[in-house]
Amino acid sequence: MKEVQQPAIGCDSAAALLESLTELVIRAGQAILAVNRSTMNVAGKSDGSPVTEADLAADRIIVEGLGRLAPRISLLSEERVHLAKPPYKDSFFLIDPLDGTKEFVAGRDEFTVNLALVTHGAPLLGIVGAPALGLIWRGIVGKGAERLTLRDGVVTQSVPIRTRPCPPRGQPWTVAVSRSHGDARTEGFIDARSNAVRAVLGSAVKFGRVAEGAVDIYPRLSPTSEWDVAAGAAVVVAAGGKVTGANGGPLHFGLGREDFLVPEFIAWGDPAAAA
Repeated sequence: MKEVQQPAIGCDSAAALLESLTELVIRAGQAILAVNRSTMNVAGKSDGSPVTEADLAADRIIVEGLGRLAPRISLLSEERVHLAKPPYKDSFFLIDPLDGTKEFVAGRDEFTVNLALVTHGAPLLGIVGAPALGLIWRGIVGKGAERLTLRDGVVTQSVPIRTRPCPPRGQPWTVAVSRSHGDARTEGFIDARSNAVRAVLGSAVKFGRVAEGAVDIYPRLSPTSEWDVAAGAAVVVAAGGKVTGANGGPLHFGLGREDFLVPEFIAWGDPAAAA
């Protein structure tokens, strides 16, 4: 049987999809908010992380929507990783239907819906929706980024966003740190920054705060999953920042590394700081 050729999506084609993809993220977020957290079932996955009916509802909306919008483009969702067929060499969608499930289960508002379009291993388009906060950060690399404000699932405001320059020598850095996933290497990295101020945040909200210039840097020097990183990385880069490995090299997605793990990364608001 002849192999079906998958398309490689560029900036212009990604831009044509942006509004429809954003609508999917909004709908997925509404489905999450409709779930009663006090009565929902919480199950454990093989890696020990929780999954809820909200994760599955959001996954279903996005995957079915992508099937209609872009049926020729492959996809990889956290909730369907058992169906993955790596490597994804051209373009594919990378989805975390509910990033920050622990935050969601705990009743906090910092959980997100992450949708990325990856081309040739690099995130090109990213949408990070924070439904309980009424915010969406989105961007296309090479075309810029913006933050949307929502009310009842309707966009009421759209503002362009940019990362900010690194602080002058001797001034403190504001560093996004995870509420749920601390590790010694990341703490050591932060401690090496003089007078670092920690901004404790959940899920991919941390990428959004870097992209809009509220935070200088977001390091995570321990493994995390590709679907946790790709959408936020695209938004940060689209907003003028840079996302690298700990050694300064680029990240690659969809190539089939074990369990689709990103060993470590740093999201820099100021690309000059990465040097």
